[in-house]
Amino acid sequence: MTNKDKHQEQQSTEKLSEAEKTPLLGMTMAELEATVKSLSMPRYAARQLAEWIYVHHVRDFSQMSNLSLRHRAALKERHTIGTQLPILAQHSQDGTVKYLFPTLSGQSVEAVFIPDDERATLCVSCQVGCRMGCRFCMTGRQGFQGNLTVTDIINQIESLPERDQLTNIVFMGQGEPMDNVDTVLKATNLLTADYAYGWSPRRITVSSVGLRQPLERFIRESQCHLAISLHNPFPEQRLQMMPVENKCSVKEIMAMLNTYDWSHQRRLSFEYIVFEGLNDTPAHARELVRMLGQTACRVNLIPFHQIPDTPYRGASHDKMVAFRDYLSHHGLTATIRASRGEDIMAACGLLNTKKGGNAIT
Repeated sequence: MTNKDKHQEQQSTEKLSEAEKTPLLGMTMAELEATVKSLSMPRYAARQLAEWIYVHHVRDFSQMSNLSLRHRAALKERHTIGTQLPILAQHSQDGTVKYLFPTLSGQSVEAVFIPDDERATLCVSCQVGCRMGCRFCMTGRQGFQGNLTVTDIINQIESLPERDQLTNIVFMGQGEPMDNVDTVLKATNLLTADYAYGWSPRRITVSSVGLRQPLERFIRESQCHLAISLHNPFPEQRLQMMPVENKCSVKEIMAMLNTYDWSHQRRLSFEYIVFEGLNDTPAHARELVRMLGQTACRVNLIPFHQIPDTPYRGASHDKMVAFRDYLSHHGLTATIRASRGEDIMAACGLLNTKKGGNAIT
């Protein structure tokens, strides 16, 4: 036996700790096929694994009854299922629930379950913190602490107590999806794959502040809905609120978006938090109509949820109604988003898992 053979034999017999094992949750069919091949299992076992994990939602290899005991043991030696239950839940008086999930890196991230009559939405995170630094966002204040893996993202759905009630998923939690685009694309592909969750891409919306190159890739490779965080149509004013404007201007993003056809089932929307005296004037409304009037889209007007130590104040409801009506009367589809979960810091812009301050640990 050569030294190489001895080394391989030693590796195959080494006991791995749980932390060293590779999770199966988040694997594509091609990755599952490579996994079963490495364990000398038949290729069809990959589809069996996908069904057990993504369809039957098992949490232990012992439940995989159509796999031999030998194959189950081999899987358990090298892999984990990868699911992790939430470690904290906070319930709002309006029915919203904010969950704190552990990540593979030992950190934590928040996801928000929002029931609404026959609709139930989960707001998932894609990063711990965020590097975009938007002035009005608690996640932006947290700073960037790491990308989530596809296992971390899918686990927020798989381990959600209300998983079977879900009708929609929005990537609007912690982090900028286009700053972790490889993983977000992989996650959305799993959510829509016939061997995994089999969701329609029309049930999934991904939000972005507008990072051009990854955004172009996302539009090409995914059919999920897209929401752009706009918040101000004037570039110099948007820059004061959103530092990303300096890297990729809203004019550049609009020019790129207008090269695509948004007139079919795939939806393009623009998120617009309305601030008192900052972006709620007739001039802002007129500029939005000018900017978006030739684009098949909708505008979601969002109440500002107050955060500590900020000069920003939310516009009154009457001001938001007047703003919406102006947009609607000039040809834009505009709605006011209902505020949910503000009492548990679960509303738009309030998620934060940094230790100390308003964090949840």
